[in-house]
Amino acid sequence: RRARGMSGEATGLFDEPDLPRMHSRDYIVRAYRRDEGSILVRGAVRDILPGGFYDAADTQSLTMHHMVVDIVVDIETLEILDAGVVFEQHPHPSCPEIAPHYEKLIGLSVARGFTHRIRELFGGPRGCSHTTALLQAMAPVVMQAFLGRRMTDRAPGEATAFGKNLSSPEMRAKRLEGNRNTCHVWTDDGAHVAAIRETGAIMIPLPISRRLRDRGIDPDDWQRGLNGVPDER
Repeated sequence: RRARGMSGEATGLFDEPDLPRMHSRDYIVRAYRRDEGSILVRGAVRDILPGGFYDAADTQSLTMHHMVVDIVVDIETLEILDAGVVFEQHPHPSCPEIAPHYEKLIGLSVARGFTHRIRELFGGPRGCSHTTALLQAMAPVVMQAFLGRRMTDRAPGEATAFGKNLSSPEMRAKRLEGNRNTCHVWTDDGAHVAAIRETGAIMIPLPISRRLRDRGIDPDDWQRGLNGVPDER
């Protein structure tokens, strides 16, 4: 039987209500504008065990791990300015003793090579496996927040900063460096990367295209305006 939520349709939550849940691990990462020069990225990981895990008489679920990581990132250099880890729930009394070790995040750049550096500093016995896995999930959110800040910063009365900011030489270089070879779409010899390098054309993500159609806007017309191409029709 094919799992729900694997068909490509928007299904929301992917629970299987007819099957007993054995384990749940949740990651939540959110980015906030802290000031004009930095962002706060907060991540949490939580492991929830099912009722009856340790005693059949206890039918309530039980949180075994809950770690929260805060990092403050310079929005231009992507350098981590401050970092902190809190162990909200943990299985062993000594678990929180590793929290100060994560101050070594300060000074690192959340850019290319960050995941490798995280493994070097905090992998295995050098860290908490749950916290280290969470950090690896947080790095892409920093890049999305960097992009989002460029998209939402606009002059008074300006409808969108999407095209202007996304196609600038600086932004194109950062997009390429941050995404190059991270997946099959962003492969060095792929059509997506070639278009950005050669033309700087704005390729509208599919969710934006769908939203534009829902608003009664032709995505092709909108894209031509972003790329500075006159409508000759």
